Amino acid sequence: MTHPSTPDRPMSVVLAGGGTAGHISPLLAIAGAITDERPDTRITAVGTEAGMETRLVPAAGLELRTIDRVPMPRRPSTDLLKLPTRLLRAVRQARAIVADAGADVVVGVGGYVSTPVYLAAWTRRIPVVIHEANARPGIANRVGARIAARVAVAFDGTGLADAVLVGMPMRRSIADLDRAGGRVDARTSLGLDPERPTLIVTGGSSGAASLNRAVAAAVPELTAAGIQILHITGRGKQVAGDDGAPLAVHGYHQVEYVDGMERVYAAADLLVARAGAATVSEIGAVGLPAVLVPLPHGNGEQRLNAAGLVDCGGGIVVDDADFTADWIRRNVLPLVTDAPRLTAMAAASYAQGVRDADRRMAELVLTVAEARR
Repeated sequence: MTHPSTPDRPMSVVLAGGGTAGHISPLLAIAGAITDERPDTRITAVGTEAGMETRLVPAAGLELRTIDRVPMPRRPSTDLLKLPTRLLRAVRQARAIVADAGADVVVGVGGYVSTPVYLAAWTRRIPVVIHEANARPGIANRVGARIAARVAVAFDGTGLADAVLVGMPMRRSIADLDRAGGRVDARTSLGLDPERPTLIVTGGSSGAASLNRAVAAAVPELTAAGIQILHITGRGKQVAGDDGAPLAVHGYHQVEYVDGMERVYAAADLLVARAGAATVSEIGAVGLPAVLVPLPHGNGEQRLNAAGLVDCGGGIVVDDADFTADWIRRNVLPLVTDAPRLTAMAAASYAQGVRDADRRMAELVLTVAEARR
């Protein structure tokens, strides 16, 4: 049923995005900021049955509706032949959700689920607001930007027309983090020595294998130098020693996952990570020195994501192929124990960080929605 858009009913916002944490985290941050600004707003999230949103969105207390997943083939295939039928079905599903929600505005953060929702909103003359997280936009947001009322970006230079720079929406527990004040508690909660120089390594939920191999090979020299390591290996990617058992060296701690990345950011003197848009934006917001290792596949967006942080002196970028145990010995080992250099990197990182992107997005979304009412 379609609900008329009138000033005397609560605002209704439909948020589209899912698949990975890189899409879901900003979506949840935007939703939270909208609710902070307008507590009576009805928020409806749209995802697919296959993504992490099926767990993360309900856990955040939001309503989740799902549509069929419509992959966008990049080359001729049977999937390409099936695309029109799949897309039409997903658009119909999205139209029903948008109508039932009585949406005043549709907000998309990219990913497979967004394109059908953008098109559904367009056919119903509902304004669309887009947030693009990466320096190089994906297909969904390149399509959506053509029909959007407003386009917001986390990084300059995306090439999307009339885009406004807002930064990356993130959880307030990260945006408001006091790294120095929370260091001892964070290290203690992670089973680390509060006083030892601390290197934390994370490859994210995917793409961790090459980082894991390089770090594991460098562990003996790092720990011999008095450096403690928290190695977040990724789910199902435990690092083994020569005997096949989990690698066990004094000062080396491995876990598959950490709940609450703010603890990681507070505990680390130096972070080694991929250059996903959320990671780059979050370490800038908290002022954390970092070595960034862009994924070697994809469309090259991770290197572009890292560019601003590297250019300002807050981070170092190294190609995946060059990130070896020897590179770690020559570059990471001396850096973790170089307090003055880390302090300078942290200041440079913090100076270019954006900590209110969620609120900027909420203002943008509510302004567009109000104009329609």
